[in-house]
Amino acid sequence: MVTVSPSICFIIPYFGRWPFWMPLFLESCRSNPDIDWLLFSDCGEPDNLPANVRVEPVTYADYCSLVSVRLGITFTPHNPYKLCDLKPALGYIHEEQLRGYDFWAFGDLDLIYGRLRQYFSDERLARYDLYSTHARRVSGHLCLIRNTEAMRRVFMRMPSWQERLGDQEHHALDEGAFSRLFLWRKNFPKPLFNLVGRFNPLRRRSEFVEAFSTPNGCIPWIDGGFHFPDRWFWRDGCLTNDQDGDRQFPYFHFAIWKRGEWSDKASPSQETMHALAGKRAWMVSEEGFSQWQ
Repeated sequence: MVTVSPSICFIIPYFGRWPFWMPLFLESCRSNPDIDWLLFSDCGEPDNLPANVRVEPVTYADYCSLVSVRLGITFTPHNPYKLCDLKPALGYIHEEQLRGYDFWAFGDLDLIYGRLRQYFSDERLARYDLYSTHARRVSGHLCLIRNTEAMRRVFMRMPSWQERLGDQEHHALDEGAFSRLFLWRKNFPKPLFNLVGRFNPLRRRSEFVEAFSTPNGCIPWIDGGFHFPDRWFWRDGCLTNDQDGDRQFPYFHFAIWKRGEWSDKASPSQETMHALAGKRAWMVSEEGFSQWQ
């Protein structure tokens, strides 16, 4: 008897211009062929698009109109960054496109995927309805949610969600108000935090485990300290770093370098990034992306 793994689809709306590292992002998607990505964008279809990634062309105005109709609000943000607040609602907004999938996921583009199925194993996905890769908040850059009506609608429990989605302010709802539905008293000491969680039905059906995907921030590293890897290596879909030996990671979120060390550097050309994406292995550091071995 052949066992079929739970199906997964990432939903990511993105408008403006694809980031310069997009060829590498897409290559890491290609190495996860049994997971799908659906991108809503006005950026055009990238070259050499993997078979498991689909770009749905739509203008920013038309996408906002779709959101307004689906949520019954007036959604007209001036800044596309406001779309981050929509993440918990994307399963509901795109219910039709997600029909037939077991899980939907929201996330970002400023990351490189490793072997996602190795981390989100069939056994793991059988246990819970929501999977966050942070221990004390929903991970806005990657979160899996079971594709049921109840979980598509759970965002509606956020206080004043219509007003907060309908205004111009970015509220970080994914990691704030949405997190608090699952995690009560998240700043309590661990024993009390875990005890309180037993009384929350949503918490009991969720997994919040630190995957150590986002270094150089406020979360201690694997050893409990704040010495982080300096280099990350991607080879044939396998993601490791220069500090943790052979340990593989589900993805690497390079937001800190993107906002910091890389912000003053000139972006590499698309020709350079496409050439690098065609290699079997590459490295990511505070200097940027480069060929490895």
